[in-house]
Amino acid sequence: MVGKVYLVGAGPGDPELITVKGLRYLQQADVILYDRLVNPELLKHSKKGAQLVYCGKLPHYHTMKQETINHFLVKYAKKGLQVVRLKGGDPFVFGRGGEEAEECLRNEVPFEVVPGITAGIAASAYAGIPVTHRFLSRSFAFITGHQAGDLAAEHQWSHLAKGVDTLCVYMGVSHLSTIINQLIQHGKSPQTPIALIQWGTLSDQRTVVGTLETIEERVKVAGVSNPSMIVIGEVVRLHKELNWFHEEIIPSLPILHG
Repeated sequence: MVGKVYLVGAGPGDPELITVKGLRYLQQADVILYDRLVNPELLKHSKKGAQLVYCGKLPHYHTMKQETINHFLVKYAKKGLQVVRLKGGDPFVFGRGGEEAEECLRNEVPFEVVPGITAGIAASAYAGIPVTHRFLSRSFAFITGHQAGDLAAEHQWSHLAKGVDTLCVYMGVSHLSTIINQLIQHGKSPQTPIALIQWGTLSDQRTVVGTLETIEERVKVAGVSNPSMIVIGEVVRLHKELNWFHEEIIPSLPILHG
């Protein structure tokens, strides 16, 4: 008898942001394969005797290769177990959930996807930055910072700079300089507001705000590093007045409305 794999989004960090369905499957699972950015508090909801398997990945260092994770999902399910693949944010937003679903399909293992709140929306919201706004942003895009050094993605920068109002960049801190240069070279104003939100939705969340031409120095002074969400666009101007979440706000120069 084959079990089932549940690809569950754990949300961006705050353990209370997991969905009701995701929490229910987590409580019922026989095996939980979880990522580095999953809040450990969530694992306390696992049932007695559940097997917990750490699959965490660091930049440039993978505790477990994706192929190995795929293998374990199939292996445990074919033993008749209920398997939860607990992923930070949403499984299908830069989470390789699509690859894991394909692996289940190839091996005739039933699977279900439980969406989660992704950091691009949640970290921004906790910093008082709406990704859309009737007067400031009618479009947004999620991109990965890893594409910054990918020559095959060069053609995308013109569209991103000119055709999208708000950019939410995942895993982009180490490529911040390249991202800024590409956007400016392809037509984005150096005065465009930008924010980096470190540890979004958690108690130690910090936000540093500037413009494309000033942010690198401010990030350096503040010591902001991964994990951080980068948000670029006019909506960042709302951070100061809409910031409702108690956090350590990095001092910055005022951004004047032009």
